[in-house]
Amino acid sequence: MVEASRPSAAPYGRSKGHRKTMNKPVRQLDRVVIRFAGDSGDGMQLTGDRFTSDSAVAGHDLATLPNFPAEIRAPAGTLPGVSSFQLHFADHDVLTPGDEPDVLVAMNPAALKANLRDIPRGATIIVDTDEFSRRNLGKVGYAVSPLEDGSLESYHVHPLALTSMTVDSLASFELSRKDKERAKNMFALGLLSWLYTRPLESTEEFLRRKFATKPDILAANIAALHAGAHYGETTEDFAHTYQIAPAAMPAGTYRNITGNTALAYGLVAAARRAGLPLVLGSYPITPATDILHTLSGLKRFGVTTIQAEDEIAGVGMALGASFGGALGVTSTSGPGLALKAETIGLAVSLELPLVVVDVQRGGPATGLPTKTEQADLLQAMFGRNGESPVAIVAAQSPVDCFDAAIEATRIATAYRTPVVLLSDGYLANGSEPWRLPEVADLPDLTVTFQTEPNAVDDKGAPVFHPYARDPQTLARPWAVPGTAGLEHRIGGIEKADVTGVISYDPDNHERMTHLRRDKIAGIAASIPALEVDDPDGDARVLALGWGSTYGPIHAAARSVRRHGMPVARAHLRHLNPFPSNLGEVLRRYERVIVPEMNLGQLALLLRAKYLVDVHSHTAVRGLPFTAGELAEVLTAAVQALPEPSVERAQ
Repeated sequence: MVEASRPSAAPYGRSKGHRKTMNKPVRQLDRVVIRFAGDSGDGMQLTGDRFTSDSAVAGHDLATLPNFPAEIRAPAGTLPGVSSFQLHFADHDVLTPGDEPDVLVAMNPAALKANLRDIPRGATIIVDTDEFSRRNLGKVGYAVSPLEDGSLESYHVHPLALTSMTVDSLASFELSRKDKERAKNMFALGLLSWLYTRPLESTEEFLRRKFATKPDILAANIAALHAGAHYGETTEDFAHTYQIAPAAMPAGTYRNITGNTALAYGLVAAARRAGLPLVLGSYPITPATDILHTLSGLKRFGVTTIQAEDEIAGVGMALGASFGGALGVTSTSGPGLALKAETIGLAVSLELPLVVVDVQRGGPATGLPTKTEQADLLQAMFGRNGESPVAIVAAQSPVDCFDAAIEATRIATAYRTPVVLLSDGYLANGSEPWRLPEVADLPDLTVTFQTEPNAVDDKGAPVFHPYARDPQTLARPWAVPGTAGLEHRIGGIEKADVTGVISYDPDNHERMTHLRRDKIAGIAASIPALEVDDPDGDARVLALGWGSTYGPIHAAARSVRRHGMPVARAHLRHLNPFPSNLGEVLRRYERVIVPEMNLGQLALLLRAKYLVDVHSHTAVRGLPFTAGELAEVLTAAVQALPEPSVERAQ
């Protein structure tokens, strides 16, 4: 985490920790994409996170893409065990982590081979030659080292003995060689920090906190960090340093934040604005676990976290908390959402607020726990028995996870309904600068509980009807158990309309089913109309997205427009119900393109509901779309259109 007060343009300068010993020229850049890659034990996520924090301190806009290995415990030096961290930072607004890295730092042959296909010709590659042994090369199928066979001639390759240099720089430390080698990520970080004029102070402070009880390890890591920076200053391998100016951003206090953390903070903020205690019942599951971890440290804000034995227990605790008058939340991923289905259906029947966070990952079954996907939309929409409609909200960026959590809470409490909040692995682990909001600017979500009987019986005595409804929202009263005179039945068997007594009457079941459907449909009255970005109003192609496709679609549309082709774009936050003007928007354009990290789930829903010819562009690679890929799709769509008719031209 980094916190800094940011004016419209933050000051920029060389860190005090850098000793300028050589007069190397400085080149100005407007953007850089860097990828750190190595074994899961090489500390690439930590290295990337620290470089990100230092870039945030320097005032840049940024976006990150951590990519965790498919096999957490894969043998060292193998392709399944490669971990990487990509960072895109710039002097302007950043929408994606970048399509193609300008710099690859590869700590071993596996890291080089796994990432080389993403590296454009002419890019810079820094490799740790100490790891390019015959044994390590053989693990990934290299008969000859790529550093020697000429296959990397089109790249700017810097072969550096990072491990040996790290060990040599720590010669005075009484540590084992293994412990010294572990500091090579700090050496690499120091080198890259020097190359791109990053300050070192915040990383030093981070290390002091992390290794406060291990002074020898602390001193060694700081020494390795500075050794890397000093090597850059003195070596002839690097002829230039690079500088990127700060991005112009609105004044405020900023911090770098991941989607999972932003979502957790959004839930806390929403609960506070609603005046409710927050209870999270959750089972740890990748990639949603950090939500549980974050909330567990926020007890001072009225948060209770319960790490359940399984997914069903977690959602049961959350629903019980909602029945008791708290904001009940459960967090999971796709496999867990399947297990929670029956209890979510119970929440539909009981008509109680419940926020279900689904951080989507690759499937089916256990699938790809560390890889991203958008394949749970239909599960969120229909994955329960009977007619069990729920509201669905999707976050569009790591920072937007905060606002999406507040919106999900608003809907859940106002309409007394479960809300599925969709995130994904890309948003959960990715990060970007977040301007801390003013509490007064957050929406008022105050909840009013029923405290008195709301009807009279045949004899005129006061009674409580638990399914009497608000005429605007169709929400039933929320009565805290133990409130005198408000006793009512609980359970999953169908209730009679208004009175809430058990009912097997077919007409009543029909009526209750329609009421639950109409309640969800009525949410559309309280959500904004879909906004369309169509600068000149002459676009004939619309790119429509949801969830984490926001950044790539936005960047792709921007690129296509620069080449003179008009393209409109829009993005859906509310997926059930849809915005009330969505049908009109879809019919306005000759071609609608819907990119999704699934096999076309939103497109299926749109075709069914609005009877429009929606065109899917899908991918299920476990990775987000690139802006370049979508720019090609949109370009082809524009070029495929027939010449405009005379009627349209007029």
